[in-house]
Amino acid sequence: MPVTKYNGNSGIPTSRLERLLRGREQRRSNRASHSNEATDTNNGKELSDHELRLREGNNLGVNHVEQYLEGALAAHAHGEGWETPDGKPFRQRLLVVANRLPVSAVRRGKESWSLEISAGGLVSALLDEHLQSFTNSFIKFKVDELRAKCVKEFEARWIGWAGVNVPDEAGQRALTKALAEKRCIPVFLDEEIVHQYYNGYCNNILWPLFHYLGLPQEDRLATTRSFQSQFAAYVKANEMFAAVVNQHYQEGDVVWCHDYHLMFLPKCLKEHNSDMKVGWFLHTPFPSSEIHRTLPSRSKLLHAVLAADLVGFHTYDYARHFVSACTRILGLEGTPEGVEDQGRLTRVAAFPIGIDSDRFIRALEFPLVREHIRELKETFADRKVMLGVDRLDMIKGIPQKILAFEKFLEENPTWHDKVVLLQIAVPTRTDVPEYQKLTSQVHEIVGRINGRFGTLTADRSLDFPALCALYAVTDVALVTSLRDGMNLVSYEFVACQDAKKGVLILSEFAGAAQSLGAGAILVNPWNITEVATSIGTALNMSAEEREKRHRLNFAHVTTHTAQEWAETFVSELNDTVVEAQQRTKQAPPPLPVNDTIEHYLQSNNRLLILGFNATLTEAVDTPGRRRGDQIKEMEPKLRPELKAPLMALCNDPNTTIVVLSGSARSVLDENFGEYNMWLAAENGMFLRFTKGEWMTTMPEHLNMEWVDSVKHVFEYFTDRTPRSHFDPRETSLIWNYKYADVEFGKLQARDMLQHLWTGPISSASVDVVQGSRSVEVRAVGVTKGAAIDRILGEIVHNKSISTPIDYVLCSGHFLGKDEDVYTFFEPELPSDTIGIPRTKVPDALKLPGERKPPLKLPASKSGSKSSHSKTQRPLPNVDKKTNNHNCGSGRRSSAEKISWNVLDLKGENYFSCAVGRKRTNARYVLGSSDDVVSFLELLAGASVSSSVSSG
Repeated sequence: MPVTKYNGNSGIPTSRLERLLRGREQRRSNRASHSNEATDTNNGKELSDHELRLREGNNLGVNHVEQYLEGALAAHAHGEGWETPDGKPFRQRLLVVANRLPVSAVRRGKESWSLEISAGGLVSALLDEHLQSFTNSFIKFKVDELRAKCVKEFEARWIGWAGVNVPDEAGQRALTKALAEKRCIPVFLDEEIVHQYYNGYCNNILWPLFHYLGLPQEDRLATTRSFQSQFAAYVKANEMFAAVVNQHYQEGDVVWCHDYHLMFLPKCLKEHNSDMKVGWFLHTPFPSSEIHRTLPSRSKLLHAVLAADLVGFHTYDYARHFVSACTRILGLEGTPEGVEDQGRLTRVAAFPIGIDSDRFIRALEFPLVREHIRELKETFADRKVMLGVDRLDMIKGIPQKILAFEKFLEENPTWHDKVVLLQIAVPTRTDVPEYQKLTSQVHEIVGRINGRFGTLTADRSLDFPALCALYAVTDVALVTSLRDGMNLVSYEFVACQDAKKGVLILSEFAGAAQSLGAGAILVNPWNITEVATSIGTALNMSAEEREKRHRLNFAHVTTHTAQEWAETFVSELNDTVVEAQQRTKQAPPPLPVNDTIEHYLQSNNRLLILGFNATLTEAVDTPGRRRGDQIKEMEPKLRPELKAPLMALCNDPNTTIVVLSGSARSVLDENFGEYNMWLAAENGMFLRFTKGEWMTTMPEHLNMEWVDSVKHVFEYFTDRTPRSHFDPRETSLIWNYKYADVEFGKLQARDMLQHLWTGPISSASVDVVQGSRSVEVRAVGVTKGAAIDRILGEIVHNKSISTPIDYVLCSGHFLGKDEDVYTFFEPELPSDTIGIPRTKVPDALKLPGERKPPLKLPASKSGSKSSHSKTQRPLPNVDKKTNNHNCGSGRRSSAEKISWNVLDLKGENYFSCAVGRKRTNARYVLGSSDDVVSFLELLAGASVSSSVSSG
């Protein structure tokens, strides 16, 4: 990755916010510089009406493609000021991946193609939603002009489907060559894939669901086969897109995936190259978790999107819904920055898109537009003009808008001849029955209103100059979307209203409501009465209030442009990757399995300390179900595939295995009774060899008087919190709310802690240990690490070990409070450990005569510690076994002095390994219990083979 330089300042920003602010200021400075150069180049030239028509292309479409690409292309080149070693500006490549290319291909011969603007997918999201008819000459002019700008500022490629089936190789080669001249790369999809993936899963399932229309019913579903076949085609199509991206990807490229068509793409890309910079942006709403959870493939899609480094949405609400879906459906941890999964953070943020406001403002000065304005003012000289501009779509709320206008006229007869509603409705998906029904419904309502009042005009199309003029003369713009990702019509209206200062009535269900809500009148489009009242308010609003409202909206529209949107997203994506790399450097590496086994075989006396839950237990997570099976988790079982490896390792006379768990004694007895190993229950407070009796290692004076009062609190909250459970143990109490509602569980846990601190444990010597979704109360100093000394003493006494332990493997899925077990054996503590510092057992909690002298650390030849230095830990004094009045267990009470050191451990022979946790004090990590199974199988196999060969 190139070194970043900031012009005019040699200091490199260290914090994320500082880097982003510096980049934004640099981009603004560069834009101002480029703007001045463009002004000098034009030298005051004025476009003719013909040139205006040519450049505007008779509608609003192409400019959004242009501004989108220009903004994205220039994003990092402008903002960061990268340079190559030879001092030349570094141009980062951007691969924009969308379902549709910005141009569609039309075949004219066997190897002859012409290009036309595409009218679907991402292009529709970025283009204005009006007319989409373009001339080939105009397209060529605009794309060539865009290409020239891209060459100067940034290297970009747009990857997508060209909208045509090309089965023959000759046709594919010719089309690829034609598109390459426009910096476009095609993905070739056959007709069956398109039918199942695009018409089926994307348009029939995802689009309705994301717009709160629900999943299709059986009669509709049958027309495009089943969920399973459609989803399979969806995955296959995403894999085909990934194959093309991988083919053209170069190290350092930024890959920007777009929209619900490509939710699986980030996962496919990251599986191929984990270092690839991948961002994903959704141009539609993202539904609440209660809506998204109805989708059969809900978990797979969420996991696939989370593979991206940065996930973007138009509004905070959509981002919040996504994070909520990940926490409620996947059981992951939501943070203010995004979603965290096993230490990996996917950043989730809102990036509201904008328009090229300058283009609309400049257009109002052109003669052709001014002529249109004059004609419109003459036509509607004595009437107020209300305007609606929408696709003829079910989510646009056109019937609701017209019905509200009708109600307003009914309740305000004095306005019958003083107001007119102009509705621009662009047809879409005319072959779909639901859309045909909507069209008939709209025509029926329009006919009825015109028959009664004659004040409603509906039109299907309008060119760009006429539309700008219409925006300029409008008194009230009416946007009544039932659900809309953003809706840029409201932005365009505001951009053209600096003279008129008209009023914007905006649906609260449009994404733009979060940006323009300060100046607009927000309405619920389903409430016809409210919309009708708002129409009256807007028409009668004073000039002073219109001025204030317009000023707020105009400031937002002119500063939050499409270029700013693209630049911000790419800049944040680059910065997110930098932060992820920093976090990766801090995380421990994976367990070196071969080295671990090799040192095991070379050692003479080995100690294996293994956790139980989430380490040796059966997997409880069920695909598609939130956080797995509650019954299985409440009754943990040893994984069947571990029985043979554990038996082999236990039968090795030179290997001692300790299962160290927070579980109760009965749980360990049930799972490990047949093995020759040591069991340490309740965080090491109870210990026994499987062929012996339980004994306690608790300090004699340990105060447990707090148990009953805390137990009552836990029982109370268990009753109040559905699907939570209370696990009473002899030395600790645990309340688990993993399977409760996520938000309600957190609120209950917070309430519980307040009750505990102000009541039962306010003066008690206890520790409160908070897990990800659990609360545990235990006596002060009761940790796995604190129990190790006493456990070692018991093991040495019972086994009569005559050789020091020279190999230790300690592995488990331990809470942060218990990770002192890892650092207990450290021959050399690292200076920058991650997580909690090592904790030592307080002398007050040790058994009589148990205080031990400091560690004996022989210095290396250089006088400093090294990774090969030995740790000699004196054996703690152990006592003879007697009956104990507490818990009916044994406790050693009389000292039996042993003078030699129980541990003679080299740094290279100690392997601490956290399972499923990346933020840990352990030296290494294993991803899950599946990895533990694989490792122990290899270790047992090597141990048996070594014994056979040596025998």
